Amino acid sequence: MTLRRMATAGILAAVVAATLGAVSASANGPHAPSPKDQSLRGLAARNGLYVGTAVDANAYADASDPQYKSMVDSQFSTVTAENAMKWESLEPTRGTYDWAAADALVAAAARNHQLVRGHVLTWYSQLPGWLNAGIQDGSIDGPQLRELLHKHITDVVTHFRGKIWQWDVVNEAVSDPWETPSSIHLGGNTGSLKQKFADLLGPDYIADAFRWARAADKNALLFYNDYNIEAFGDGGPGDKTQFVYDMVKRLRAQGVPIDGVGSQGHLSTQYGNYDVFAVADALDRFTDLGVAAALTEVDARSLTKNASDPTVDAAGQDLNARDQASAYNYHVLLQACLLNRHCLSFTVWGFTDKYSWIPNWFKNPPEGSGCLWDANYQPKKSLRTVQGDLAAAGPPLVQPRVAQKPRR
Repeated sequence: MTLRRMATAGILAAVVAATLGAVSASANGPHAPSPKDQSLRGLAARNGLYVGTAVDANAYADASDPQYKSMVDSQFSTVTAENAMKWESLEPTRGTYDWAAADALVAAAARNHQLVRGHVLTWYSQLPGWLNAGIQDGSIDGPQLRELLHKHITDVVTHFRGKIWQWDVVNEAVSDPWETPSSIHLGGNTGSLKQKFADLLGPDYIADAFRWARAADKNALLFYNDYNIEAFGDGGPGDKTQFVYDMVKRLRAQGVPIDGVGSQGHLSTQYGNYDVFAVADALDRFTDLGVAAALTEVDARSLTKNASDPTVDAAGQDLNARDQASAYNYHVLLQACLLNRHCLSFTVWGFTDKYSWIPNWFKNPPEGSGCLWDANYQPKKSLRTVQGDLAAAGPPLVQPRVAQKPRR
């Protein structure tokens, strides 16, 4: 971290504390509540960091499980629609929008003094059935898809104008090194864009998506969002983070209104861990381009329990060690974010294992247990680690956030 990022900002700290409802001065005295009894939003407020969660709209509206809604409302200072703002949810029938679930989340956030991360405008997955079918059978070609995407972005951003803090404008556009690459490259010989949108539209669709979003809302922060970009590799053809970095640098040089990079942070304990400074270096390099950063979809999954021995996972690893590894992954991502004043928010992708997306997606081998609270809303080591990190964070190394201005 550079010294210029560690300059004091007393006035900004006071403003942020007032805005986020930081813990009162009396709470810092000898009878202050334990950090484990404070909300995540309150613990993070001292440094201007927003702590958020993805919200399952059905669980939030389920009167038979009021604890879910209560925890969303009280623990977090930002919310993200897990699915309600995706194209398949908003326009299941061509030309007809269903705003109900997304509008309900936005309205609830306003009541709870929460900011909203809009997710997601441009993504090759979770498209409406009619759009997928048209792309696959060729009835929707490149020019038609471009027109549809332009209309979709304009309609959605306009509908929510003034109510969204950060938009994930383009999501997961870059290939992983083990995937069959698209033929579309963005210069050089490193990495590639995923097929479907890239092949039909060409690489300029990314810049276009940001320009269309900015035209519809001049004040929302516009993010590129992706997974497996938590740290740089060797800079070679397989380094996805390097490819995203080069892409963002090029977009900025072209005057494209990209305001931030979201690193999803979907980690697994069965793989090697990053350290704090590897992730911090990646955030520093991105924010040195003039963009903000955010951790946008954090969880730390593990192999599930062994049916014949509940003390070990499916690979025979001790569950206590597994849970500690999960907590360490949360610690690494949060510490790295705290160390960069341009890292504006830290969002977990669901907070309770009861409604986690992980078991439905990772089945071979089966994985789960990726959230801060277990399926019975009981705190896990990961939660206590996050609470401890937020409680201990402060000057001189951790300073209030630097607000990002929308690029126009």
